[in-house]
Amino acid sequence: MAAKKFGCFPHTKIMPYELIIIGGGPAGVAAGVYSARKKIKSLLITEHFRGQSAVSGEIQNWIGTISIPGEELAKNLENHLKHYSKEIDIKENEIVKEIVKKGDLFSVKTNKGEYQTRTILIATGSIRRKLDVTGASEFENKGVTYCATCDGPLFGDMDVAVIGGGNSAFLSASQLSAYARSVTILQRSDFRAEPTVISNTLSNPKIKGITNIDLLEIKGDKFVTALVYKNKKTGETIELPVSGIFVEIGANPSVDFVKNGIVKLDEKEQIITDAKTQKTQTTGIWSAGDCTDGLYKQNNIAVGDAIKAVEDIFKYLKN
Repeated sequence: MAAKKFGCFPHTKIMPYELIIIGGGPAGVAAGVYSARKKIKSLLITEHFRGQSAVSGEIQNWIGTISIPGEELAKNLENHLKHYSKEIDIKENEIVKEIVKKGDLFSVKTNKGEYQTRTILIATGSIRRKLDVTGASEFENKGVTYCATCDGPLFGDMDVAVIGGGNSAFLSASQLSAYARSVTILQRSDFRAEPTVISNTLSNPKIKGITNIDLLEIKGDKFVTALVYKNKKTGETIELPVSGIFVEIGANPSVDFVKNGIVKLDEKEQIITDAKTQKTQTTGIWSAGDCTDGLYKQNNIAVGDAIKAVEDIFKYLKN
């Protein structure tokens, strides 16, 4: 890529980037497209171009597209970014290990190299915790799913289960009740959601909750047909017929490389950001998408937050 005068620092031997984007999911790609169009001298670093929803068989809430497989969406995003490959450098199969401040610049260290930049946008997303039970991996995308928003409409007039006991599990159950015939929320201990969320959700006649269970097995043929659990209070083993199992047991933000204190994290290890600008509490670093403390975790929201961040970064660089 041709060097740009804007952003050149005479005291450095190698001209730094104006912006380094870390992450290749919807947020990272959106930031890359916008930074390229704004002629910001940028580098995008990613291990791959597969966000969480790449595993979804069908996504029906990507605005402007009625229905699209997750793999196709991920490929479309990658192709869109690479259309601007003359305006933005792209490093694939690289994993960021650390960010350190060096004078007026940041140094981004990966498993393959080190890059200098004036600003950084972290868009590394999160990794959903997988259900560890017999049949869970076998029937993933065959009835076992990790996104009620994406896949809920596929289970119209079916009996489904939600695994989890937090607010996200109850939110998913409420969403699913618009499509499913019945929704059963199962939790290994007591529910952890807010009391008002629990009472409001369980007031829906299509939704019931069961606590203190051990999930034993997921059964099926080509697709899920049932789940088997044990009632820890009675010792009874129960087989619940369901066609879909929605897993809501949390996610871990992909932020290991900033645990050196370069940015501030909340108690869930999410990057703390200003909702208006996506700035972190470290000048020169922004963050967007599921790795942040933003309330809602969805592709469309991650994209919007990333664009908001690039607009603010552009303003910062110009000033």
